[in-house]
Amino acid sequence: MADITLGRVSAPAEGRKWRPRVPYWLLRLAQILPVVFLIVATNFFLLRLAPGDMADVMAGEAGAASMEYADQLRQQFGLDAPLLQQFLGYAGRILQFDLGWSFRNGQSVASLILARLPATVLLLVVSLTLAALIGSALGALAALSRSRAVDFVISTLSTFGFATPLFWLGLMLIVLFSVHLGWLPSSGMYTLGERATGFALVLDYAVHLVLPVLCLSTYYLAIYARLMRTSVKEVKSLDFVRTARAKGASRERTIFRHILPNAVLPVVTLTGLQFGALFSGSITVEAVFAWPGLGQLALGAVASRDLNLLLGILFVSSIFVLLVNFITDLSYRFFDPRVELSK
Repeated sequence: MADITLGRVSAPAEGRKWRPRVPYWLLRLAQILPVVFLIVATNFFLLRLAPGDMADVMAGEAGAASMEYADQLRQQFGLDAPLLQQFLGYAGRILQFDLGWSFRNGQSVASLILARLPATVLLLVVSLTLAALIGSALGALAALSRSRAVDFVISTLSTFGFATPLFWLGLMLIVLFSVHLGWLPSSGMYTLGERATGFALVLDYAVHLVLPVLCLSTYYLAIYARLMRTSVKEVKSLDFVRTARAKGASRERTIFRHILPNAVLPVVTLTGLQFGALFSGSITVEAVFAWPGLGQLALGAVASRDLNLLLGILFVSSIFVLLVNFITDLSYRFFDPRVELSK
């Protein structure tokens, strides 16, 4: 006899084909692999389409260098080989976790990236965390406040933050807090010439981090505030919220048990997607504040046409963004127990 569930007739149990339940995280990892290959191929061929190479730059710096000297440099760097052969060699090195050699800096690409990666990760994580927490709190306050003045002020400030260019904001912060007030340092990650240790070293890092984080997080804080405000307003009008209030649930219980947990899901999605945009924004912020991260390293690689270094930075940045998106997908189960993480 057929099983009847929710008005829908299902096939007899003995006629069903058994399908193994594949963990969701394993499916997501399998989807990441072809994406990584596309990233490697796209980065390689797009950079090769750009005019000029490292041999041209080094030959130009030599002054009266001849074309024979430039050709000799290309042969030395392997730039004279066919493009497909260069790509296969690069892809083979990537499979061996070898990012290549920076002839310009005389170091391996991996060592250069590892030296700068902690500064960029620190800037990105702190900026995005503050932007997500403060922006979500302000957006929820604007949507839940019974005062229209609070909603108007928060909405207006978020609009200004969204429309303000990062480079202009960074320069204005330097002029105000470093030049006129003298409260905060204008550049760098730590005070040069001082050998602080322990808490003094942490405090020195924190003081230098304030202006870059304030500049980078302002734009994204405005985005989170606008998104959270819209999401909370939408959830407030749903049937299950009105049902909870009709059953006698208090305003506080309705907000923290029903509205906010459902309204925060778009914010979680945006957090994973924003890491890619944060990398591009961090390049501007690192240039303005002389922050010694991957952005500064990438600008130097572009200026010197150091393609191996630039490819390594793009590859590591892409992998980092993919890992953040992967963690974001897995975090849905924490925020919404209805999400099934297996198929």
